[in-house]
Amino acid sequence: MTAGRAVRAADDQRIAAIDIGSNSIRQIVADVSPTGAIRVVDEMKAAPRLGAGVEETGELSDTSMQSAVEALGRMAVLAKQLGCSRIEAVATSAVRDASNGATFLGMVRRHTGLRVRLLDGREEARLSFMSALAHFELGSGRVVVMDIGGGSLELALAAEGIVERLFSLPFGAIRMTEQFLRGSGGRRNVRKLRRVVRDEIRDSVPLRDWRGAQCIGSGGTFTNLASMLAARQGTATARSVHGTLVSRVDLEHLLDLLQDMTPAERLGVPGLSPARADIIVAGLAVAAETMARLDSRDLQVSAFGIREGLLLEIARVTPSIADPGEARERSMLEFAQRCHYEEPHAHAVRDLALQLFDQIGARLGCQPEERSLLADAALLHDVGYHINYDKHHKHSYHLILHATLLGLSPDDQVVVANVARYHRGAPPKKSHRNFSALAKPLRRRITRLSALLRLADGLDRGHVGAVAGVKTRWGSKSLRVTVIAREGAGPLRLELWGASRKSELLSQEAGVPVELVAPDGEVLRYSDEIVSDAD
Repeated sequence: MTAGRAVRAADDQRIAAIDIGSNSIRQIVADVSPTGAIRVVDEMKAAPRLGAGVEETGELSDTSMQSAVEALGRMAVLAKQLGCSRIEAVATSAVRDASNGATFLGMVRRHTGLRVRLLDGREEARLSFMSALAHFELGSGRVVVMDIGGGSLELALAAEGIVERLFSLPFGAIRMTEQFLRGSGGRRNVRKLRRVVRDEIRDSVPLRDWRGAQCIGSGGTFTNLASMLAARQGTATARSVHGTLVSRVDLEHLLDLLQDMTPAERLGVPGLSPARADIIVAGLAVAAETMARLDSRDLQVSAFGIREGLLLEIARVTPSIADPGEARERSMLEFAQRCHYEEPHAHAVRDLALQLFDQIGARLGCQPEERSLLADAALLHDVGYHINYDKHHKHSYHLILHATLLGLSPDDQVVVANVARYHRGAPPKKSHRNFSALAKPLRRRITRLSALLRLADGLDRGHVGAVAGVKTRWGSKSLRVTVIAREGAGPLRLELWGASRKSELLSQEAGVPVELVAPDGEVLRYSDEIVSDAD
């Protein structure tokens, strides 16, 4: 039994949501808490491509309908076996537009027992927005959530977390491929496609008040876009591409590269799913024109979509509108609590690490945005205890890397996981696969922050919060760290010993020895500890 199938909390609802799209059918089984937290239990996917041929014939093909019914039968069985209290299935553009859509829904009912709800385009856009609201911080400013499916493009325009306009346009990746890009496509046909999309969006989507709005992309077009860019840049990423920031320039460059390839040639593009090789150009072209209309410099990729919005709707949970930083902090704390973290120690180490960052971070080369990464790594550095004390720093790395943590880009999540991993044990080395595969800027960031975290962790070696703070003085011959005792604390011998033992990496980064100064003026160095051990 996997960890994802553990017994759910008493007040959680176990629900199955099925999205019958034009390109694929996706099911998610999840436990939904009263606060809206979604804990995935299982997932299932099939790709019958119901939307294939609908633009030309007006009908769903017999082959795709039969394949879809078989897949939905498997999904219904899985949901029942996992103990779901509700199974909700919805169908979107392909079934909505096909003349035999009702016939298909009847087949599904007879063979699987599922009652499928047919969504209109505005409902699709609303569910996509609800999903984004649960997974991004949308409480400030204006945002456009765009979901590109196989048959249609949905847009949700919101301000301060409240939806103002919903749009559905017939610009899905399958539909536009069949209209304009049959065979190899080519630049000329891509230009035609973009012109049609551009004209329609210009007439439908108001530009006033939405120029430069934050843009979020949902659906396979965007997750594949993020995967391809990560592969091209040679960066290792976390389990999910969720939160990846993609510039409009990068999107256009990738589109320019792919449009000259045949679908067969695209099969070899790293990061691109083979099942999407024939329709990715159309999807990216639609995304590019939407961003151009909004004058958006970049977009954030969402790994979540209609299914997650549907889960929240079924559970009757309205996601909280989060201001910048709120969702991230909440997500970190919820994850730490699920891992039964030692709260006083984690918060004490975080406070000390941030004091060190504020006092010497800039001189080490740290950037302001790294402060929050250090805070997250400090809070989570010991979550590996949840598995075992032995090698718990490595367990922390894997738990963080595979967690769903909101407000972090994939690269940031990799940094947090590695900094937590290096809070003890061997320092970062190129012989470590988790470290050597990363781009040089990420490696340097991890090393700097790990040096600070190691010292902060050593300062709470006894896990009793005896150290209230530190004051640093960086001279030409040493970096002095004066330790301030908490009121009522006893002698700090253990804390000073622990800090000095873990100061070597910081000394290397600073280029001078680190000296720990006790409240009574006694000075300890890492070199003194090594000599003591040798004796």
